[in-house]
Amino acid sequence: MAQTSMVRSSPVSSRLVAGFAAAFLATLVFHQIGVELCHLVGLTPNTPYNLHPVPPFSVPQVISLSFWGGVWGIVYVLVERSFPRWPGGYWGGAIIFGAIVPTVFSWFVVAWLKGLPLGYGFHFPGLVVGPIVNGLWGLGTGVFLGFIPGAGNRPS
Repeated sequence: MAQTSMVRSSPVSSRLVAGFAAAFLATLVFHQIGVELCHLVGLTPNTPYNLHPVPPFSVPQVISLSFWGGVWGIVYVLVERSFPRWPGGYWGGAIIFGAIVPTVFSWFVVAWLKGLPLGYGFHFPGLVVGPIVNGLWGLGTGVFLGFIPGAGNRPS
């Protein structure tokens, strides 16, 4: 009788994969709802679910954005244990993390890499759109993490 071995992933690697998946979905749902709300109140001309192809692989912008949202989801799960100590507990931490960390990274790293002014010029209303849509992304990432089987328990 042949023996088969099952490769088991560690709880940490499962949590990282779950973080990517949850954040990918949060970008498609929560972040894009934020884009629509900001568009409806006149804060941005951008509309959700932009299907315009972007380099280098010519994938739709919303898919590229969701991929990078998923990458941020890995960072999210690495720091989420500290969220209960943030203002507003876990959910406040999720929103604050989303509103600040990816937004500041975009302002100072992504803008620089694209040859754009830091903070995209720090003009209103752009200063509030990033924190709004990314804060919603953080909230959504926490919500979706709670629904992914095998993602482990969310800190209380």
